[in-house]
Amino acid sequence: MQNNKLENSQKIKQANGQKNRPKNLNLLTIKLPINALVSILHRATGCVLFLMLPVILLLLQWSLSSALHFETVIAILHSPFIKLMLLGLAWAFFHHFFAGIRHLAMDVHWMTTLMKARYTSKVVLVLGVIATLILAVKLWL
Repeated sequence: MQNNKLENSQKIKQANGQKNRPKNLNLLTIKLPINALVSILHRATGCVLFLMLPVILLLLQWSLSSALHFETVIAILHSPFIKLMLLGLAWAFFHHFFAGIRHLAMDVHWMTTLMKARYTSKVVLVLGVIATLILAVKLWL
């Protein structure tokens, strides 16, 4: 009886053109393609950079107001935790920069095949990490 109802509902769906696809509503188990990951990270890093802009401008204003405030800002920036946060912010900038170039290239119809899009996604991720590592080495040496 139950199987009959299930078969009938599947036949009705097929007759209406609806496909019987499995639904996965758990966002933690969905495996995103690399193109989607780079695109989502591009948007997320843009938001992070935008939200951190007032803090950076406030630190700049504070450091320019007096010599004492400049020394305070330097002391804050030499904290290991703050250095780690700035390194994360640098990665966000580099990723956003390289992904933006990739998106601009795709807007003018370069690298629009799936194979090329996957390749450029990997290049963006690698370039972001390499640029961040170069900056980290320069900062700590």
